[in-house]
Amino acid sequence: MAPIEDPEVVLLVTLYNPTGEAGHQRSGGVAAPIGGQIFSEILPYLEVSQGNKEEVEQAEEIDVPNVIGMSIKEAEKVLNEIGLEIDVEEIPEENRETTIIKEQTPTEGIKINKGNKIFIKY
Repeated sequence: MAPIEDPEVVLLVTLYNPTGEAGHQRSGGVAAPIGGQIFSEILPYLEVSQGNKEEVEQAEEIDVPNVIGMSIKEAEKVLNEIGLEIDVEEIPEENRETTIIKEQTPTEGIKINKGNKIFIKY
């Protein structure tokens, strides 16, 4: 829900058969990117802040770059340089150079606050 202090928007993501590593135990890892994508698109349209007004006013907005087709290592470098983080299930360091990203959330061009995470699938 957003904003936390006085909710104007509430979102429920229901997954009946979440798939992926750990299945039902990690359903938040599937639902969170979906919810994040929906909020990142509707909140600016509704002019609803995503948190504390002072924090939102001070936060620098960044256009999300496209990291699809990059290795996880390359994407980490690109995202860290502009102040974003990458959220990826634990992958051994030696596999980060060869593992290629197939999907990302939020998608390229969406504006998000500096310090936020980009969720990826490989």
